[in-house]
Amino acid sequence: MNIYENYKFLTDYFTKGIKNPDKNISHCILFWGNDIEAQYELALEIARILNCKLDAAPDCNCLNCTWIKNNSHPAVLTYSKVDNKPSDDDSKTMFSIAQARMIKNDLAITSDYHRVLIFCDKDSNGKPCGLNPTNFSTDAANALLKTFEEPPANTTFFFLTNDISDMISTVVSRSQCFFVPSKKDEPQNFELVKDLMDNYFDIKRNEVLNFNDEILSLTKENDPSEVFIQMQNYLVHLLKSNLENPQLKLKLLSDIKTIEKAKKELKLNMNIQTIVENLAFEIVLNS
Repeated sequence: MNIYENYKFLTDYFTKGIKNPDKNISHCILFWGNDIEAQYELALEIARILNCKLDAAPDCNCLNCTWIKNNSHPAVLTYSKVDNKPSDDDSKTMFSIAQARMIKNDLAITSDYHRVLIFCDKDSNGKPCGLNPTNFSTDAANALLKTFEEPPANTTFFFLTNDISDMISTVVSRSQCFFVPSKKDEPQNFELVKDLMDNYFDIKRNEVLNFNDEILSLTKENDPSEVFIQMQNYLVHLLKSNLENPQLKLKLLSDIKTIEKAKKELKLNMNIQTIVENLAFEIVLNS
């Protein structure tokens, strides 16, 4: 994957921020989206730019860049339920409080490098996966909140997750959050909602009830969860084509979050009419 071609907006943003004399990027960065491997690559690339002693060009082969490209840098570390655990920590299903304590102790020691800590989950094959309340518990996260809030100098934390709502609010509030769209050639079916969504930008406020009725009709004729998934697929498809349009991108990201909330409300067995009404009003009024 060419991270610079696929995520030019993000790589340009972080490169400019890092090269700014004030190095004005956040010390806590949260990536969210379906492609956790792309998030992981992006975090490693930012770590490389932070640690490069030359010009941080993509083809730089200085010692720091070489280490990071090989994922063997002593100060760029991955923390998951299986990575970088204390020797006496036998927990296998989640990031543990023992790891949190170890991180606090390690960060108390000064370093000549810019330390980058990447928090994610791992599957059975060692592939990066997203954080969620099961593998990144509230207790373990809370044990590090003070560190996230006031980290040592030259320290950056990355959190990788499928959705912002999978992270505890206290971590989200301390982080700068970025949606990382998947660039994989995955089927994104939205045939069911195409007619509904093709003109959704043009829906007037006085037409919101009609929009509500159309969504509700689809949820009665089909699985409501599938309706919401296809609405998200449609918006992600638009997002991939409009990454260079900041205003439209913000609108699409906001609407994707609104639909994600509706999906979670559906799992909580909320009344479908209430869910759809809230969804329709939030999307139309968010213009």
